[in-house]
Amino acid sequence: MDCRLGCGACCIAPSITSPIPGMPQGKLAGERCVQLSEDNLCRIFGMLDRPEVCSSFSATLDVCGKTNAEALYLISTLELQTS
Repeated sequence: MDCRLGCGACCIAPSITSPIPGMPQGKLAGERCVQLSEDNLCRIFGMLDRPEVCSSFSATLDVCGKTNAEALYLISTLELQTS
């Protein structure tokens, strides 16, 4: 499955503990990444300072669902289960 452009759920729902440019302490679950544009596109996609957790994320139907709203729900639910 390819990422849906403009979704951004993986940049909002999960916590990220590694540094992100502009967020040296990472981010909390549910917090919008500062590198997520108004169009929900990653401003640092493909760059070396992009966190490994972001680079290694793979969109799958069971995690991303069929809609952006479903992706946000599913990833948020997974975050709660691992917290």
